[in-house]
Amino acid sequence: YWITTAALMFVMLSGGFGELTLQWGTIETHTVLGYPLYLLSIIGIWKILGALIFAVPGVPRLKEWAYAGMFFDITGAFLSHAMVGDGAIHLIETGSITLLVVASWALRPSSRTLGKLTFSTFSFARRQPILSSRRQPVLL
Repeated sequence: YWITTAALMFVMLSGGFGELTLQWGTIETHTVLGYPLYLLSIIGIWKILGALIFAVPGVPRLKEWAYAGMFFDITGAFLSHAMVGDGAIHLIETGSITLLVVASWALRPSSRTLGKLTFSTFSFARRQPILSSRRQPVLL
């Protein structure tokens, strides 16, 4: 778990800083993909925050959100490179990072999860009414 997570943190931190500081390679990549350059700062900040959250203890929900954000970011990058016909190296790179995200998520210890996901978690068969601030019943 720690090896994949440390590698993932390194990739996201270095990529985030590269985007945040407008490094030449990131500008060129975003231009080729047709993205506006202001997205570099936004994505860079989110990558850095997502990577740093893995070092913070006791926030499993934020870590789940960080994993989801990284997964969406990297799979979006993979599809973007594929759609513009970029070279295979970009697809291999983004595909490998996607596998790193999935491996880190799958290998995390149970103490770092939100609990076991079961079908009963999604059961809406019996709703309990509660009273709103206006004393009217509300179904959850």
